[in-house]
Amino acid sequence: MQSVIRTTVIGSYPFPGWLEYASQDLSVFGTDDIAEMQDDAVIAALHDQYSAGLDVITDGEQTRFDFNLSFYGYLEGLKLESESPRRFGPPAHDQRGKHEIIATLTAPRGLGAIEEFQRLKRLAAAGPVLKASIPGPYTLSGRLLPNQQYPDRYAITEALLPLVQQELVGLVEAGCTEITIDEPSMSCYAWKEDPIRFVEIFNRTIEPVVGKCRLSTHLCFGNYKGRAVGKREYSPMFPAFLEMKVDELHVEMASREFSELELIGEIAKTKDVAVGIVDVKSYYVESVEDIVERIRRCLAYVTPERLAVAPDCGLSQTARWAARQKLQNMVAGAREVRESL
Repeated sequence: MQSVIRTTVIGSYPFPGWLEYASQDLSVFGTDDIAEMQDDAVIAALHDQYSAGLDVITDGEQTRFDFNLSFYGYLEGLKLESESPRRFGPPAHDQRGKHEIIATLTAPRGLGAIEEFQRLKRLAAAGPVLKASIPGPYTLSGRLLPNQQYPDRYAITEALLPLVQQELVGLVEAGCTEITIDEPSMSCYAWKEDPIRFVEIFNRTIEPVVGKCRLSTHLCFGNYKGRAVGKREYSPMFPAFLEMKVDELHVEMASREFSELELIGEIAKTKDVAVGIVDVKSYYVESVEDIVERIRRCLAYVTPERLAVAPDCGLSQTARWAARQKLQNMVAGAREVRESL
């Protein structure tokens, strides 16, 4: 049975410091050393989530470089890492290199998410729901350079769409009961692109697994090095995004001082809504009292059965000490509100 005021996470979690250090030069390790490292990192992420008492947990995306960048290593037809246009100064998205397409895009080995979930199943204990996440094709297309075969971002998206579909089907076949399809680029560019077109792409992507598992998506504005990249307004996305065929929509609220909170009432008319209740971009650690107050504000618009609470975004850009305490306080606050209902 689904929890009232479910406590969940988006996907990513901070790497342990030793993993950050080791990943600077993986060539000094053997394949068994790396596999052991990956297991240990996932175990560390699981420990923090278990300790917090979350209803839904992930592997923390411990074996990925950022939430989506490692997926490009699985694609055939790429020349990886074109030179970044800017290398120095404050961190921003233009410091990430793009990849050149040199042949037809394929993924003969899959995209790695199925193996991640199988590792999570092997290492996780019984209790919380296990959630997998995978970036959608429009977001993945953003780091690939158009060419004659794929003349624009939408053409690249169409080439990637069946590859993501294949991974979603494989996750369900592997026993995954909850999947988040991350399409932050859709949230970031809905103000200047056609949101109806985005929804059509999204729904075609998930079509093979609709009704076969619990599906969600995360509508955020970017979190590279703790910085947003998109116009931080939900109004351009709605009402179009209400047509996404998911069971749950997640919205970023804490970092935006709960602007447009009334929107969650519209979402909850047709699906569950997960509200970002702690700010992953801030080192202010929300108290249990803060969490209780914020949840009660949400309950003015949404019934407890329709509401989940989560961090605003993935926690990978937040120091682990803060991420751990934010999750613990989030769960404690949710528990306090549940008990008062």
